Amino acid sequence: MIGHERQSMKQVFYMVLPVLAFCILAFSSTAEETGFVSIFDGVSLDGWEGKDGEWRVEDGAITAESTPEHPCPAAHYLYWKGGEPQDFILRFAYKIQGEGGNSGVHFRSETRPAWDIWGYQADIEKGKEWTGCLFQHDRGGVVMRGFKSYIDEEGRKTETVLDDPAKLLEAVHQDDWNTYEICARGTSITLSINGQIMCSVEDHDKVFSRQKGHIALQMHPGPPMKIQFKDLRIKILE
Repeated sequence: MIGHERQSMKQVFYMVLPVLAFCILAFSSTAEETGFVSIFDGVSLDGWEGKDGEWRVEDGAITAESTPEHPCPAAHYLYWKGGEPQDFILRFAYKIQGEGGNSGVHFRSETRPAWDIWGYQADIEKGKEWTGCLFQHDRGGVVMRGFKSYIDEEGRKTETVLDDPAKLLEAVHQDDWNTYEICARGTSITLSINGQIMCSVEDHDKVFSRQKGHIALQMHPGPPMKIQFKDLRIKILE
């Protein structure tokens, strides 16, 4: 009788275990998303502003595309109209298609005429060099994938290796969706893709460092390409 009860308890345990594991995973996922607010509704460009006719919503994603018949002669950006966040975590999914395609997400940036912008950019590329790098016009690569940088007030840079850049690129899905995270707090910025830290920097440059500004999505000139963004959400850090 005791043996039968033990066997029954064991059966119940193995039946409950998958449910328990699922609940723990769900709780963990919910906890990771605590404090995040969606900034894209998945069906419209409400809350965003960009060049007429160049941005659309397709299959639940913000989309821009260039073709031989409709090329992109100059970079332009889709601005988020929700303010100029300072310290935050921004999460989103992206997919880029088209050999030589390039894009990115600007943050702590200032808007300029003709749908231009200037500031930090979390880079995206259908290639091997720029994905997971922090870029800024006038400085180029602030920190490249696989490195951690300290930049002093005079712009002098000290770098240490985080990981092999080619190995980190293996974490990026080609022609498929990837999750990107930008964490900006004070002078520290960290970029991660698919849960893997790509680069980080502590930027004290008195000329180029940025403490707050706009968020914007980039459409880049060049060969035919398609860039899509979805699941955009932000958490403001106190």
